[in-house]
Amino acid sequence: MTALLSRLLGRLPIGWLQLVHNRGRLAAALAGVAFANVLVFMQLGFLGALISTIRLPYDALDADVLILASDANTLQDGSPLPRQRMWAALAVPGVAGATALHYGRLDWKQPDGTVRTLDVFGTDPRDRAFRLPGVEAGRMALTMGDTALIDSGTRNVPAALFRDIAAGRPYRIEAVSRAMDIVGTFSVGGGFGADGYLVVSDQTFLRLFPNRQSGAPNLILVRGEPGLDPPMLAGRLRAAITEDDVVMRTVSQAVAKDQAFQTTQKPVGIVFGFGIVMGALVGVVIVYQVLSTDVADHLKEYATFKAIGYRQRFFLSIVFEEAVILALLGFIPGSTIAAGFYLLVQAATGLPVAMDAFRLVAVFVGTVAMCTVSGAIATRRLARAQPADLF
Repeated sequence: MTALLSRLLGRLPIGWLQLVHNRGRLAAALAGVAFANVLVFMQLGFLGALISTIRLPYDALDADVLILASDANTLQDGSPLPRQRMWAALAVPGVAGATALHYGRLDWKQPDGTVRTLDVFGTDPRDRAFRLPGVEAGRMALTMGDTALIDSGTRNVPAALFRDIAAGRPYRIEAVSRAMDIVGTFSVGGGFGADGYLVVSDQTFLRLFPNRQSGAPNLILVRGEPGLDPPMLAGRLRAAITEDDVVMRTVSQAVAKDQAFQTTQKPVGIVFGFGIVMGALVGVVIVYQVLSTDVADHLKEYATFKAIGYRQRFFLSIVFEEAVILALLGFIPGSTIAAGFYLLVQAATGLPVAMDAFRLVAVFVGTVAMCTVSGAIATRRLARAQPADLF
């Protein structure tokens, strides 16, 4: 290692030699950097899972443009819309179809007493509202009252239950004091707000949520004619429907709006972002303490170099050498441990927490920057020191 660094640096690797001289301090520093890496990786993983799960229901909708309430930031929080907006949309040139969609949330109590939260979509089963093969295959069965299709990615539900349903054996559940037969499955996956999804007919939806009205859906799915650009379709809808109680967004715009709202204004997104900052600060403090102590231990040696004419950039190069080495050696175990934790979290929660190349590179660059900043702070004492005062 010493020979390799000598070739790369073109000089004796003083920083490396100082680090390995005290192996206990080196081990503590590497543990600190790895710990900071794990903190940052986990927070980034959770934030990435939040962003990914926000997109899941949008990708399931068979729509080019969504008509939502003007106060809607997500699929869940908008006010109900007048159904007349759907009829108005159907009259706009370029619109191939429009479907009203109701949204709600209910708790499903399982036989073992545990509760699963399900996001419920209600729509006319005669209309195509989803891009999901499972929904498309089973939607006509929803014309019978009190029947439903369930998300096979629902968390903490035995996989055998979904296999039985897919094999044609309906499963009866009770929710909000009503019994329903689950007659088919589809695949989406749970998120941070709910464990999974349920698709029912609009009539079944109104039985589950008696305070809702058939003429007031949560959103309207608009499909354009083949070849029509969604932004152009959204523009036509805005020009034709001028009421201020609705907004028109392409699916990609709605996803971006939802993700921005939940990551910057909802507590869960803010907490994950704050956790990333805290992880970086932990790493800066730990590396600073190690490098500052190392500078203090060798202050007389540095003063001797300073007295014979070595400039400040020489000492910076030594400390930065140490910082980069710590970043490199600490990143390897940190990323490995984080990848293992990702697998555990994914297995336990079903959330899409996975390591990717972009995140690896970003955290590595951040780790090098974190250690470099710590090194720059640690050399301030040396920059102010006068050789004559140190002997």
